Amino acid sequence: MNFDLNEEQRLLKDAVDRLVADRYSFEQRTRYLAEAEGWSRDRWRDYAELGLLGLPFAEADGGFDGGPADTLTVMEAAGRGLLLEPYLATVVLAGGLFASAANAAQRADVLPALIAGERLLAFAHSEAQARYDLADVATCARRDGDDWVLDGAKRYVLHGDCADQLIVSARVSGGRRDAEGLALFLVDAQAAGVSRRGYQTQDRLRAADITLDGVRVDDAALLGVAGQALPLIEKAVDTALAALCAEAVGAMQQACDMTVEYLKVRKQFGVAIGSFQALQHRAVDMLVMIEQARSMALYASMMASDDDARERRRAIAAAKVQINRSARFVAQQAVQLHGGIGVTEECQVGHYMRRLSMIEILFGDADHHLAQLARAGGLIDADA
Repeated sequence: MNFDLNEEQRLLKDAVDRLVADRYSFEQRTRYLAEAEGWSRDRWRDYAELGLLGLPFAEADGGFDGGPADTLTVMEAAGRGLLLEPYLATVVLAGGLFASAANAAQRADVLPALIAGERLLAFAHSEAQARYDLADVATCARRDGDDWVLDGAKRYVLHGDCADQLIVSARVSGGRRDAEGLALFLVDAQAAGVSRRGYQTQDRLRAADITLDGVRVDDAALLGVAGQALPLIEKAVDTALAALCAEAVGAMQQACDMTVEYLKVRKQFGVAIGSFQALQHRAVDMLVMIEQARSMALYASMMASDDDARERRRAIAAAKVQINRSARFVAQQAVQLHGGIGVTEECQVGHYMRRLSMIEILFGDADHHLAQLARAGGLIDADA
C-alpha cells in the first residue's frame, strides 16, 4: 500500500509545519500557557485561516472533505509542537461526533461557526464510575412535556471549561451499562443548571468537571435518534484515538530528536556523551520504538473510517497498545538521557513526557486495549 502524501497533503503538511516552527517555539508556548484560557486565541484564528478547523468536515457543511490522513498530518504536527489549543476536543472528537449525529439544520447552525473559529464544542461523556467503558452512563434524560430534562455529572471533559456548547451523552432508557438507551444532546454551556469546574491537567492542557442539574432542552437539541447513540460515540472515540496515535508519534519524534541533539553537545570526561556506545544503543532503541508506533498510527488512520465496527475496533485497540508502549519507553529514555535537567520545568523534553503520559491513558491504557483485542480474537483471526 502506498502511504506517500499526495500533492495537496504535502502542501498541508508544509503549511502546518511552518506554523508550528514560526508560532510555537517553547518560549511562545510558555506565553500561551499564561493566557486566561491556557491557550492562544490568536493561534486558533490561524488554524481557521489555514482551513484546519474545517478539514474533516464535508464540503456541503463548509468543510474541505479531508480524510483521516489529513487529520494524521495535523495531529502529528500538534504532537511535535505540543499545541495547547482544543483541536482534538473541538474538531476531531466533538466536531466529528456532531457531524455524524446531527441533521442538516443542526449542522448548518453549528458547523460554519466552528469552522470559522467562532464556536467551540466539547464532548461531555466520561463519568466517575465508568473508567473506559463507553456504555457506562448514569446521566439521565427524562421527558417533561415537550422538553428533555438532564441530570448527572461528567468528568474530565477535554477543554470543557472554554466550550460554547457541550455534546452531552445521557441515558433515556435501560440500565447503566446497557448498550441501548443512550442519546446525545447539544447543550449551551451557559444554560441554567450547567456548572463547570475547569482545571489544568498534568500535561498543561485544560479539562473540566461538569454538573447538570435539571438542565432543560427541547427536541431541537437532540442529536440523532434517542436511544441509539452508542455506535456513534464509539466511532467518534475511535477517530479520536487514531488522531491521538498520530499526535503521540509527533511528540515521540520531537523528543527523540531533542535527545540526540543533547547527546551531541553534552560533554562528560571531555567528550560528547553521544560518543558512548551504550547511549547510542539507547537512542537507536528509541528510534525503533518510534517507527513501530508510526506504522501502527498509519494503520489506525487507515482504519478509523471503516464502517465495520468490529474490524475498526480491533485495529484501533492494537494501535493504541503499541502507541502506549512506545510512548512510555521513548519518554522515559528521553528524560533519563537528559539527566536531572530532564524533569525541570525549564527543560522542554519533560513537557513531552507529560503529554505522552496523558496520551497513554486517554480513552484507555495499554491493558484496557489489550484486553479488548484479546476478546475480539486478536488483530488477525486465527482461522484467517
